[in-house]
Amino acid sequence: VQLQASGGGLVQPGGSLRLSCAASGTIFSINVMGWYRQAPGKQRELVARTTGDSSTNYADSVKGRFTISRDNAKNTVYLQMNSLKPEDTGVYYCNAFLRSMVTAPLRDYWGKGTQVTVSS
Repeated sequence: VQLQASGGGLVQPGGSLRLSCAASGTIFSINVMGWYRQAPGKQRELVARTTGDSSTNYADSVKGRFTISRDNAKNTVYLQMNSLKPEDTGVYYCNAFLRSMVTAPLRDYWGKGTQVTVSS
């Protein structure tokens, strides 16, 4: 299983970016897909996640500005980030909690990360 993220970059404060992450390989079912981020010198933190029934969770710091969505047919999760702030800067990692085969246990998979820099 591989997670391929894209969409990071440099944006001015107040701007927008859209991240995408596609899961590929042998996948039986995906329970949760989400995004985490890690700023320099800080621990990795949850940004947003969504389950198969489309319920969502957001970090308090991004509520009202970020929207997570998921295309189950494409095994892809998106993160629309609006009103970006310098404190949103970091490496954003895609995560999927999935079962690769019907007999396999659920486990976490991670993408390599994509850099988001919010700066004027």
